[in-house]
Amino acid sequence: MVICSDNNVLEDIEDVSPDTSRLYANKSKVVPKITNHRLKIEKSNAERIENLNGSIIPGTQRIYMQTWGCSHNSSDSEYMAGQLAAFGYQISDDCQNSDLWLLNSCTVKNPAEDHFRNMIKKAQDLTIPVVVAGCVPQAAPRQEYTKGLSLIGVQQIDRVVEVVEETLKGNTVRLFGQKKENGRKTGGARLDLPKIRRNPLIEIISVNTGCLNACTYCKTKHARGELGSYSIEEITQRAEQSFKEGVVEIWLTSEDTGAYGRDIGVSLPQLLWELVKVIPEGCMLRVGMTNPPYILEHLEEMAKILNHPRVYAFMHVPVQAGSNRTLYEMRREYTQEDFCNVVDFLQSKVPGISIATDIICGFPTETEEDFEETMKLCEKYKFPSLFMNQFFPRPGTPAAKMPQINRQEIKKRTKRLSELFQSYKPYEHKLGTRQTVLVTEISHDRKHFVGHNKYYEQVLISMEEDLMGKMFDVDIYETGKHFLKGSRVKDSEASCPGLSDALPKGQISGFGQVSQVPEDEVLFMKGNLKAIERYLPMILLMLAVFLSLAVKYYNKYIS
Repeated sequence: MVICSDNNVLEDIEDVSPDTSRLYANKSKVVPKITNHRLKIEKSNAERIENLNGSIIPGTQRIYMQTWGCSHNSSDSEYMAGQLAAFGYQISDDCQNSDLWLLNSCTVKNPAEDHFRNMIKKAQDLTIPVVVAGCVPQAAPRQEYTKGLSLIGVQQIDRVVEVVEETLKGNTVRLFGQKKENGRKTGGARLDLPKIRRNPLIEIISVNTGCLNACTYCKTKHARGELGSYSIEEITQRAEQSFKEGVVEIWLTSEDTGAYGRDIGVSLPQLLWELVKVIPEGCMLRVGMTNPPYILEHLEEMAKILNHPRVYAFMHVPVQAGSNRTLYEMRREYTQEDFCNVVDFLQSKVPGISIATDIICGFPTETEEDFEETMKLCEKYKFPSLFMNQFFPRPGTPAAKMPQINRQEIKKRTKRLSELFQSYKPYEHKLGTRQTVLVTEISHDRKHFVGHNKYYEQVLISMEEDLMGKMFDVDIYETGKHFLKGSRVKDSEASCPGLSDALPKGQISGFGQVSQVPEDEVLFMKGNLKAIERYLPMILLMLAVFLSLAVKYYNKYIS
């Protein structure tokens, strides 16, 4: 499994000032509800809060961002960071010395929401204003711990500048709503907005938002709502722009990629065939998570696409349970047999395909016999990537109202599944093989480049030479549970498949690079701005007196 991506904190953002008139087109809809963040502050924080609530000229404030959850959330954060930086705000990875925190939340699991809630409390303890985005406020905007905070809905991220500006003034803004076109829900904010990629080599494109299912355990539907797809043209145009900016890998993401287009009369295969036309040779496309019901009717076409040299032979198809009874109680709209049909067909038509899946352990109605069926399914396929999740009741979902299984029993089942997963080594047969890899990341230990082969398997390579963003052949000399290790073949050319050099980390997509104002100059500007604001009434009075005298003497001279 891929475990080597960078932290979800964007950093080193360039200060750019494009035309921002459209960012304020709907500003009249921003409604302040609470008028002051200064409630109880310590003496040591007083000066910072005074500065914060004084000058709100963009470029003089630092914004700290943190993201939880899926790649769709990551894409939303990239867009919000891009708009803020394009307007002049500085994105910082220093939470302690930032003027505002923008927290993009996930509502899928209890632990993620708990961490998110703790971050809010930490900001409040530091008396730092907070803007909350993502699925938590969208699904439950009246949570006790978000009272008095600015909230921005998942389809309103194109108005993040307004929300941040008002919050920095000391106001509280709650901005929700759906994007619609001709009465139909759309995918959300436009795909051509400014963005800052977490990884300059990887473009994350949301192809749709929402889903068609109504799973009894899932709260994401409460946040993202019904299906809303972007047009094929919008998505391919975003992809083309990305490749022009040096991107070498595209991830398609959504709550359910397989459902793409059902609301606008097109299908996922149609989108993919158009995308491969614009992918440069050597660059790669990764298809996002697809639920079984919406891929069954496209298996033939999907197999052909996954065999394409510029598409990873990788699919994430969550099964969640191996028991038909449990699947029915989850309202998953497919059977174990349907899932097996998907896996068996793709494995037969796409040699070497890597299939990842998800399992929920301890769903309320899951009996010991149901769980045994799940174990047998996982033992049958020995998935190289298996995401195991303990069931947590999410407030507001039907499953939360069902009688719950004892937590110790849930942990016991999760442990049994984990032991099964650890019992086999999925990559042993790759030892000694030659693989072509595309390098896009650096490992967490900062000791290896991370590349992926055709099957999106993680390959670690020594950092002896600059291989970032390059494609080349490696010989596999070691295998582990989650990775392969390879050494570059000496006579293999390390080619750069990108159409140009990747944008510097932190540069805004679609804009030229403009240097940031040095920190000492920012502080100098802040001081001068505060001085001007303090003496502005006196300056205006003196100016009025001067103009009055000038008019008096001018009239006397004329007469």
